Amino acid sequence: MTDRTVARWAGWRRVVAILVGVAVLVVGGVWLEQATDRASMVDAAPKTAAAQRSGADGQDSQVEPEDSGARELPGVRDCGMGEPVQEPTIITLDCSTSGRVASGIQWDAYTEDGANGSGVVQVSGGASGAAAKSFQAKLRLYGPKEVDGSVAFTALEVVYTGATPSGEHREVLPIA
Repeated sequence: MTDRTVARWAGWRRVVAILVGVAVLVVGGVWLEQATDRASMVDAAPKTAAAQRSGADGQDSQVEPEDSGARELPGVRDCGMGEPVQEPTIITLDCSTSGRVASGIQWDAYTEDGANGSGVVQVSGGASGAAAKSFQAKLRLYGPKEVDGSVAFTALEVVYTGATPSGEHREVLPIA
């Protein structure tokens, strides 16, 4: 009679061990799947100003000068680096983590003194695997100055038109 009890106990231990092993494999698979999702988010992320200058995705973000006597229009230096891009369609707002990016920018007015436009501020979900969120916003560039031999805007005002990522309706960011 004792032999049967030991055999049953060993059988249950085997079943529990198999179930634990399957659970570990399932959880590991979910974790790896999220890791590949995060990696694909990097590929889908908006391109930097350097990519905009090179005409990535078939878009040319450079503005043709109207005439040679006109004053040079200021541009935007992505995270304060590189050559200024005039009328950029993407501006990195959080250079330390690249967690916030203004994209899909359409400029209503772009002059020597300032620029007004609208776009979407994308806030990444971070390493937790949360989905990125988008917030509609009005954008204003101002404060043109000569920086490293080129004229660039030095400040960006973001005014959210609906929901906000941090509860603030308006932000002013240095961009030079």
